[in-house]
Amino acid sequence: MVLTRPGHPSHRMPEGPELHLASHFVNEECRGLVFSGCVEKSPVSRNPEVPFESSAYHISALARGKELRLILSPLPGAQPPREPLALVFRFGMTGSFQLAPSDVLPPHAHLRFYTAPPGPRLALCFVDVRRFGHWELGGEWQPGRGPCVLLEYEQFRENVLRNLADKAFDRPICEALLDQRFFNGIGNYLRAEILHRLRIPPFEKARTVLEALQQRRPSPELTLSQKIKAKLQNPDLLELCHSVPKEVVQLGGKGYGPESGEEDFAAFRAWLRCYGMPGMSSLRDRNGRTIWFQGDPGPLAPKGGKSRKKKSKGVRQGPEDRVEDPPPPNKSPSKTRRARRGLPEQTTAQQPKGPSLQQDPEVPPVPEKGKRRRRPATSGRHRPQKVKAHTPSLEPEGTSAS
Repeated sequence: MVLTRPGHPSHRMPEGPELHLASHFVNEECRGLVFSGCVEKSPVSRNPEVPFESSAYHISALARGKELRLILSPLPGAQPPREPLALVFRFGMTGSFQLAPSDVLPPHAHLRFYTAPPGPRLALCFVDVRRFGHWELGGEWQPGRGPCVLLEYEQFRENVLRNLADKAFDRPICEALLDQRFFNGIGNYLRAEILHRLRIPPFEKARTVLEALQQRRPSPELTLSQKIKAKLQNPDLLELCHSVPKEVVQLGGKGYGPESGEEDFAAFRAWLRCYGMPGMSSLRDRNGRTIWFQGDPGPLAPKGGKSRKKKSKGVRQGPEDRVEDPPPPNKSPSKTRRARRGLPEQTTAQQPKGPSLQQDPEVPPVPEKGKRRRRPATSGRHRPQKVKAHTPSLEPEGTSAS
């Protein structure tokens, strides 16, 4: 029996290392396989149809930051004759690739590529439980995303230090690290681990942290081996943005996710030092994301924000065992109640419909509790309201690009 083989850890949200592991999975599992026929999309997915059909084609993948490019390449003589097609995937909160028997597809397989006969027919599936993942035709990386922290380190470093005047670096360093214009591939668990290793308060001003790196130059008297040794012993924040994701990739394992058992994910859980660990504190940043840290949160910590400390328990829980704390309920009186009390109506700045690249677009906005939607008055019968899956916009807004 062929078992489903997941392409990256499903216990944590996909960040740069998970996309890199997913591309490695696709390339390893699809090497030697010939696919054929049409690409099949589930009827519930709101992503575009993939207009591709070939009697014989190969599949390969390439990752960059938080995006993965899938290339469908027809073999010589395949019918109908056509050019290769590329798709770019963003995994959202729960995206992954899995290879499974075509007659036992995994749940939530929203895009499927089938192998050609003879032999047992398999399906490479893009699986996404929560449906926040996206794919786009054409194969172009999303405009505005910076160089990949894993594969384009020198360009990544230069891009950050060259743009420190950008207003993104007025914000706390924990929020700036999620800005995909500059830190393409860094997400929630990586930012916590990187800041924790350097003992940098998460709510220290980003520019204050990074300006010192502009002046950092190794002594010209050092030999090359001495320079390398010094860098390994005393890495700075930008170096850790490269080396820490590499550590996750190097954890390896024979597979991730519930079908592979707890053994493989245990390596990642043992690797964590800060994210969701007992004894660590947490606060929500201004985008509603929980940041884990130890000690002083820093001068830009949200006013009135209550730090929560994770207590040690008999059984050590990993971050996959918890859900981030919901935001506190909005206790301000509603518009109707304010009118009854004769209070002036509150005005708030209109929020964008979806997160920009500055807010890490893989994460949907946190809903605000304590508010009830008021339906407009209608005549006649009330029609039941349809519940739709929210798809956050990934388009840059203004100068954003996260």
